[in-house]
Amino acid sequence: MLDLTNKSILITGGTGSLGKALTQHILDNHPEVRRLIIFSRDEQKQFQMAQEFPEAEYPQMRYFIGDVRDLDRLKRAFKGVDYVIHAAAMKHVPIAEYNPTECVRTNINGAENVINAAIDCGDVKKVIALSTDKAAAPINLYGATKLASDKLFIAANNIRGYNPIVFSVVRYGNVMGSNGSVIPFFMKKRKTGVLPITDVNMTRFNISLQGGVDMVMHALEVAWGGEIFVPKIPSYRVTDVAEAIGPECRQEVVGIRPGEKVHEEMITASDSHTTYDLGKYYVILPQVPKWSLDEYIIHFDGKRVPYGFKYNSEENTEWLSVDDIRELIDKHVTVEV
Repeated sequence: MLDLTNKSILITGGTGSLGKALTQHILDNHPEVRRLIIFSRDEQKQFQMAQEFPEAEYPQMRYFIGDVRDLDRLKRAFKGVDYVIHAAAMKHVPIAEYNPTECVRTNINGAENVINAAIDCGDVKKVIALSTDKAAAPINLYGATKLASDKLFIAANNIRGYNPIVFSVVRYGNVMGSNGSVIPFFMKKRKTGVLPITDVNMTRFNISLQGGVDMVMHALEVAWGGEIFVPKIPSYRVTDVAEAIGPECRQEVVGIRPGEKVHEEMITASDSHTTYDLGKYYVILPQVPKWSLDEYIIHFDGKRVPYGFKYNSEENTEWLSVDDIRELIDKHVTVEV
């Protein structure tokens, strides 16, 4: 069990859906945390989040305006911080395609800044960076920048010198109900009577906000450094999501958006030779780990996956039905429509 007694945690991009869910989880389950710092660049979102988690009620909370593009600001924010969860990113695929330089500056240069600030400040013990299924065999700029970010965080374990800091990554699929995702989009569109479908064959992975939170907290507790943690989660067909949300609606095929995949991958066949099954999760291990591979496998009871193994939403063995999707939406998703 992760002990956060008298520890300080900072979440970059902390005003996002996952950041707020992580905040609620930490305050509920680790009230003894010393500080929980929300680092983000949007003052309006910070103002709104401070209404949900006011410092008067939660004296652990701190709100820190800053941008991951600003290394000096990160260094100031990281002073006295034990754990960093890096959730800040420019993530909308079409916007990234249209504004590529801005995406690179946030997702790649920002990742490098987080790494350098964490190493240089000397206080941070562990950094967990959030990745995406789009980073596996990327075909869009967002995925390419997140792949580069993943590589930077994994390689950061090689440049830390005598600093015992640990860097690891968590990678998962679409978070159910997160800002900008398909479910709240369909829920808002159903009043029009038409739900736009990009491709009738499209599939996606699915994970709840709590599932994403649990995975981050698990990595924060057990990571040795250099791993990419991948959850075993179900897939759904986008047409089934449309049926679950608007059974009375007409589904209109509008075509693939720039940079969009029909199916998502989280582990490619090329990753199979360093991928292990740890039970609840898969883990892609670094090609040159800083620790004993044999000891790691024994400690976590890891089983090497077969050569050529791949994990994608099309060939997944676990699927959500229309009824499953509807039940999960009722349980996990609240959208103002």
